[in-house]
Amino acid sequence: MKAMVIDRYGSVPMRLADMPIPEINEYEVLAEIHAASVNPIDFKIRDGKVKMLVKYKMPLILGNDFSGVVAKVGAKVTRFKVGDEIYARPRKSNIGTFAEYISIHENDIALKPKNLSFEEAASIPLVGLTSYQALHEIMQLQKGQKILIQAGAGGVGTFAIQLAKLMGATVATTTSETSTNLVKSLGADEIINYKIEKFEDRLKNYDAVFDTLGDKILEKSFEVIKPGGKIVSISGLPNAHFAKEYGSGFFKTMLFSIASNKLTALEKKHNVQYTFLFMKPSGDQLRIITNFIESGKIKPVIDRVFSFKDAQKAIEYSESGRAKGKIIIKVR
Repeated sequence: MKAMVIDRYGSVPMRLADMPIPEINEYEVLAEIHAASVNPIDFKIRDGKVKMLVKYKMPLILGNDFSGVVAKVGAKVTRFKVGDEIYARPRKSNIGTFAEYISIHENDIALKPKNLSFEEAASIPLVGLTSYQALHEIMQLQKGQKILIQAGAGGVGTFAIQLAKLMGATVATTTSETSTNLVKSLGADEIINYKIEKFEDRLKNYDAVFDTLGDKILEKSFEVIKPGGKIVSISGLPNAHFAKEYGSGFFKTMLFSIASNKLTALEKKHNVQYTFLFMKPSGDQLRIITNFIESGKIKPVIDRVFSFKDAQKAIEYSESGRAKGKIIIKVR
């Protein structure tokens, strides 16, 4: 099969390669990939920034979510059959959606929303699951609460705004002037133009912050949270609490604790809960998301679709930070 691979860590371009079609075990399906989406985690993996969390063998096929069709099923697969249209986020140990095929456990799959194309469906799994786990599982966001969602026009932001509004929250978001109409159309109540305004000056006593940017933006986010509030970040540093939950050994837990000591100090100073989210695949949660999409409560937001041969250009466009919504690679 054709696949886009890297041969070593670093800011190196992907290359088109011939790779073996994956074998499947009795609980897996072989999926024929029709479309995949580009996510910041793709170039973080490429650059070796998650080596402390997941180790990969080279050559490595990049790509972390997809839509497609079931081509083959394992002997003990019960939920799916050949020909089913599906979408999914594979497990972190088994990434590789910038390819013609992937093997994936049936528990990580859901049927594709009937009202979406393959390209639209491919935009959903990673950002949908990330947002659902942040807002539902960790924050347990309640009707009437206030949440700041950083970078509202990004892939995660466009989904998270819609989900937060569906949950009955008041939503503030940061974006540029060119994206104001987009985030407003998704339901944002408070819109901060980050180029001319400081969100920490405008917002106070918020119940939650969903951080997608990390660094100084994450640190400033502690200033807008009320005591007892929650900050969830997908771009900040993992802390000791995360390391213990993730099953890291003593040495890695100690390293994460040292690296995140500034965030821990801010957590204590402001009396809030900081959580680093490393999203988990879940077919069950994708089925919930499918219901939201098929009922018209959440819609995909796509910036641009690239051909498979232009997958490298899709990565470069993602890294530019100019995209509004998701970037898609059409495989078939």
